[in-house]
Amino acid sequence: MNAKITTGARWALGGIYLIFGLNGFLHFLPQPPLPETALGYLGGLASAPYFFPVLKGTEVIASLLLLSGLAAPLALVILAPITIQIFLFHFFLTPGLQNSLLPLAMIALHLTSALAYWSLYQPLFTKDNALQSVRRAA
Repeated sequence: MNAKITTGARWALGGIYLIFGLNGFLHFLPQPPLPETALGYLGGLASAPYFFPVLKGTEVIASLLLLSGLAAPLALVILAPITIQIFLFHFFLTPGLQNSLLPLAMIALHLTSALAYWSLYQPLFTKDNALQSVRRAA
């Protein structure tokens, strides 16, 4: 894929995570009203006082790695479960297409960004022959 497209996707994803990560600390974006089920879920997460600071801190640090290009493949791996959870939260707990557009865009940006590093990720999806040879020797 074109390097400009993957770089642009990486920067866009990094920008999204930087804005929403900083918003977790500075609260500069208004919070839209959420359905009761979503509030219950977020209340459960907030009952652990460390959860949101760690989550938002991780988002800010990983976004800076994406924007700078330093350790971007690692940042994408760290952010992958967060991106999936954001999508699932909005898909199941805040239904409606308007609530799922940004999470869908984030998944597309994440996948597009990861394509630039496929050669680094590819071994993660292959059978581990070294582990099998150790098992045979035992």
